[in-house]
Amino acid sequence: MIAKHRAVFFFCSWLAFTGTVAAEEWPQWRGPHRDGVWPETGLLERFRGPQLALKWSVPLSSGYSGPTVAAGRVYVMDRTVEPRQVEGVHCFDWQTGQTIWSHQYDCAYVRVGYQAGPRASVLIDEGRAYSLGTMGHLYCFDAADGAVLWTRALNSEFGIRMPNWGISAAPIVVGDLVIVQIGGAGDACVAAFDKRTGERKWNALPDDASYSAPLLVRQGETDVLVCWTGSRVTGLNPLSGSLLWAHDFPWERWPIGIATPVSFENGILVSDAHKGTLLLELAQNGLAVTQKWHRRVEDEADGKALHCLISTPYIDGQYIYGCDGGGVLRCLRLDTGDQVWQDTSAVPPDRWATVHMVRNGDKTWLFNERGELIIARLTPEGYQEISRAALLDPTTVQLPRRGGVTWSHPAFAYRHVFARNDKQLVCADLSASCENDAGP
Repeated sequence: MIAKHRAVFFFCSWLAFTGTVAAEEWPQWRGPHRDGVWPETGLLERFRGPQLALKWSVPLSSGYSGPTVAAGRVYVMDRTVEPRQVEGVHCFDWQTGQTIWSHQYDCAYVRVGYQAGPRASVLIDEGRAYSLGTMGHLYCFDAADGAVLWTRALNSEFGIRMPNWGISAAPIVVGDLVIVQIGGAGDACVAAFDKRTGERKWNALPDDASYSAPLLVRQGETDVLVCWTGSRVTGLNPLSGSLLWAHDFPWERWPIGIATPVSFENGILVSDAHKGTLLLELAQNGLAVTQKWHRRVEDEADGKALHCLISTPYIDGQYIYGCDGGGVLRCLRLDTGDQVWQDTSAVPPDRWATVHMVRNGDKTWLFNERGELIIARLTPEGYQEISRAALLDPTTVQLPRRGGVTWSHPAFAYRHVFARNDKQLVCADLSASCENDAGP
């Protein structure tokens, strides 16, 4: 059973779009280039007070799906359980928060832990919105009005070996294909569909799925789809699904790879809560990888390795910056994996404590699980906090402990931040000279 609501605000949306068409958007997981970089300028330097003033706030149900922003619209998913279990895909006007369209579909969660709601962010590409639900419902919508262009029930089609926490990896578009990691039976860990029609084009790999979003990289003269599955890091031909290379990285206790692979020059970095951090070098005169180093510890408290859980690390120059599964920020040397420093300022350390990090120029914007937005500089010399303010309250559906959390990744677009918890989606102005700016 499907329920749909549309309220199209043509004039307001036209004004919003014409005023922001040249601005940087956040149309997919981790931003315009899927790398956690926010390229806009003209931003505030410090917050005026301890609480950010909101441009708008709208009600939302629970979910882990972070918002995305494109063409003057904000997209996000959620879940409700009464009077029946449904997942929802919602679209809002970025300036007002008014609902533009909403689509819900029946979706009972089976063999899924942490049932707050959908995990994957909505992907916007060439006027289409792609959503991937926790049980494998893949939808393609007209991004402007919410009309369903096509849909695939991937669980029933591919016999998904459901990960502990459901289907989580954000889709990626490569050329004419939309590609998802789902962990289907047989050779269907990864599957690709025509982005316009939904026709299946290929499926590949017998692996169990992880929760990590695929990433497109350039290796020599070849485009390679890097997919970190439940048991290895693989490089696929994105057009055919053929395996180009693989490096075993078997799970311990259970598959827990969540962070997105990080690409840099001639390498790939992945970090796992149980297995630690692995650095692979990409051959440039052929399609192969070699391990440069792998650093792990049995007890993260000894401070010698980075074990990321929900947060994706980043590389700046010759250094790696990341948040481990206990909420500790760590800086490592890129060439050796040796730790340079650690810091516990960004979030109270605890099991699975989370900080999302987004780079902007020489600063890093951090959003912690307490709902605080932080401006800081992370350098080899250490963590330098510039300013901090509360954006929204933690809620307890995502995690019913320590007063709740805000685990969803925020979006940064039009010099604003968009973030959600289990009750609301909010927007706050971060532009220079706005009401949240403390001034020079």
